Amino acid sequence: MQAIEPIEQYFLGHANDDAAFMRQAFLPTAHIESMREGVFTSWSLDVYCQRFKHQPASDEAMRKRTIDWIEVKGSAACARITLVHGLTTFIDYFVLLKTIGGWRIANKVFHGATSEN
Repeated sequence: MQAIEPIEQYFLGHANDDAAFMRQAFLPTAHIESMREGVFTSWSLDVYCQRFKHQPASDEAMRKRTIDWIEVKGSAACARITLVHGLTTFIDYFVLLKTIGGWRIANKVFHGATSEN
């Protein structure tokens, strides 16, 4: 398993609006953190997975997800990805860890902003 595989699972989770992919991508202890409207948010993986309802977005075919970079050193890695979801662009930063079960996302922080036209 390569460090890119949990990121691919993450992309599938978004595309399919399916928490099962997210649970494959993340360690069970992962946290998803951000600043939303000036307020710090920190979600456990369970809370994050509640957001997924098996209802892909109506504009799913237009959405773009790319890996900007990934750096691997031994059993640790970090990555930056960009998700363009309609008028909102998200920048996600992942810390990944290679475990006995393979690579998983240990934590995620993100920033979302209105896309420029």
